Amino acid sequence: MTSIYHNPRCSKSRQTLALLREKGIEPEIVLYLETPLDNAALVDLLGKLQLSAAQLVRRSEQEFKDRNLGSPGTSDQQLIAAMVECPKLIERPIVVAGNRAVLGRPPENVLELIDA
Repeated sequence: MTSIYHNPRCSKSRQTLALLREKGIEPEIVLYLETPLDNAALVDLLGKLQLSAAQLVRRSEQEFKDRNLGSPGTSDQQLIAAMVECPKLIERPIVVAGNRAVLGRPPENVLELIDA
């Protein structure tokens, strides 16, 4: 089963979903802004992505700046807690297939997951 952590307002997320559908894949759509991930789910997702929390956080969001998350010494655990509390801090889209996941930036990244 393939799933996509999707934000319909994000052009890259829409493009990634369209690319999956072009390839004949109708993924489970997870609207993560409406149904936020808990700490364990986000840690699991980071493991599948093989990324650190610092690599998944959206640094351009105002909440990132307001929470001073870019300061030296901010731990992955602090970033994970912030992303759980404020899911729009999570980079998107994320496509998961089995025990692997990729970030759909650019959308073509998902091809390595579905063509494998």
